[in-house]
Amino acid sequence: MIETLTISNYALIDHIELRFQPGLNIITGETGAGKSIMLGALSMLFGNRADTKVVRDKDKKSVVEGVFDITNYDEIEKILTENDIDLLNKQLILRREITTAGRSRSFVNDVPVQLTLLREIAIRLVDLHSQHQNLLLADNEYQLTLVDTMLNDKSAKSNYSEAYDTFRIALKKYQTAKRASETSKAEEEYLRYQLQLLERLNLQSGEQEALEQEYNILSNVNHIKGSLCQILELFDGNENNILNSLRQSESAINGLDSLAESETLNERIETLRIEATDIKDTVEAINNRLDADPQRLSYVEERLNEIYSIQRKLSVDSEDALIAMHKELGERIDSIDNSDERIKQYASKAKIAKKQAIEQAASLTEARRDVAAKFRESLLTSATPLGMKNLRAEIEISPTELSASGADKVNFLFAFNKNQALMPVKDTASGGEISRLMLSIKALVAEHVQLPSIIFDEVDTGVSGDVANRMGKLMKDISRRIQVIVITHLPPVAAKGDVHFKVFKEDTETTTNTKVRKLSEEERIEELALMLSGDKNNEAARNTARSLIAGE
Repeated sequence: MIETLTISNYALIDHIELRFQPGLNIITGETGAGKSIMLGALSMLFGNRADTKVVRDKDKKSVVEGVFDITNYDEIEKILTENDIDLLNKQLILRREITTAGRSRSFVNDVPVQLTLLREIAIRLVDLHSQHQNLLLADNEYQLTLVDTMLNDKSAKSNYSEAYDTFRIALKKYQTAKRASETSKAEEEYLRYQLQLLERLNLQSGEQEALEQEYNILSNVNHIKGSLCQILELFDGNENNILNSLRQSESAINGLDSLAESETLNERIETLRIEATDIKDTVEAINNRLDADPQRLSYVEERLNEIYSIQRKLSVDSEDALIAMHKELGERIDSIDNSDERIKQYASKAKIAKKQAIEQAASLTEARRDVAAKFRESLLTSATPLGMKNLRAEIEISPTELSASGADKVNFLFAFNKNQALMPVKDTASGGEISRLMLSIKALVAEHVQLPSIIFDEVDTGVSGDVANRMGKLMKDISRRIQVIVITHLPPVAAKGDVHFKVFKEDTETTTNTKVRKLSEEERIEELALMLSGDKNNEAARNTARSLIAGE
């Protein structure tokens, strides 16, 4: 439920804080006092569009914050956990800010979040019922949702949803395979041509790099051999070559026996001579191995040209890409060759899944027809006393195309007068009648959903007397199960409240502010007397107010 609502720097509101209670919370105030402003701020907190025009002082940010008690409300805790938001000892804090730069920011437990997440959480906390929501009663999808909400056994809906998802996945696989087959067959000739090129090429991993290295050697063999011969000449050619010089150095060191360093020097020169000899042998071996081979050079050159040519034709730039393409084309051709059989298998699975979905849809239809009949009777019992003594209703469930919601179209039909044909609510009901119907529906739905709070915004508009009293009792009944907040102009409704807030305007020298205060018992009597007679001191009105509060 909502524990506190804080609004700062929003339209005519400088700063207000409301502490709501369980049960029935009443909000009253004169027309224009700011009740709709409060509702606008609340709807912004629940994810509606933020308008920068509502920022009162452009030098400060506008803030709307709600603190909620989510005890035993596991669904919200699950959403918080999934989004790495810490729990705050069974409390939830939603906050919406409009910065001085005009940017809107959303927070959950002081963690910045996307507006979509704020909205996802808010719709599980509060049902904000306004005059605008009355229009939903004429919407067939909303009517279907109402019927499904009333299902005592949800298994028919969940079984259908599972069967429909299975059918949808099977159908998608079939359609995808069929499209792929049609596309591939149209390209089959070209795909087979590409595969033939690659099969003839028969490129092996690492082959291109090895050929390129060999080509570089064969095409420069004379230059390379010249360099190798030059190295051999330096190491073991003329009289002053490197190896002779090192051997002479070893002989010279033998005459240094008297020096302490002579042994170390001798070892170091010997090491150089051994390494130089090894270098000379390696260069000599390479030189002996290398010979000009025009035929081999020609083959390597032709093979590389073949590889490069196919890379250009197939628009790839590496050996790995060609090998990967070879494998992919082979798989695609294999898929084409076997596509007809695979499509038949997918079609068979989709057909079976559809049959199962249709069977589950039929079970869901039966469950809906059963609950629709009970819903109709309960709705008539609840709504008829609200000034609609001639009310008749019918809930039609007619077949339609299979969809995620089933195979049913729901249509609520009403008649409010004798001898009037049953018609859709938009063609027959007044605004006040729709409001009373929606109140009755909300009362019935409240018994079947886990919703902490519901807000009624002047749902009692256009009624008075006994009907107003009955509407007040109905809202009081709802408040025994969930928290109810009611914005009303009717004394019989306001008198039913467990707590009463008054919205009013207060002028200063420079501005007008919207204020809210919780009324004491005496102030409640004064407020009800004012609503009844226009004079809070009218003794007859005060006595009537006392009687209304006492429920007499």
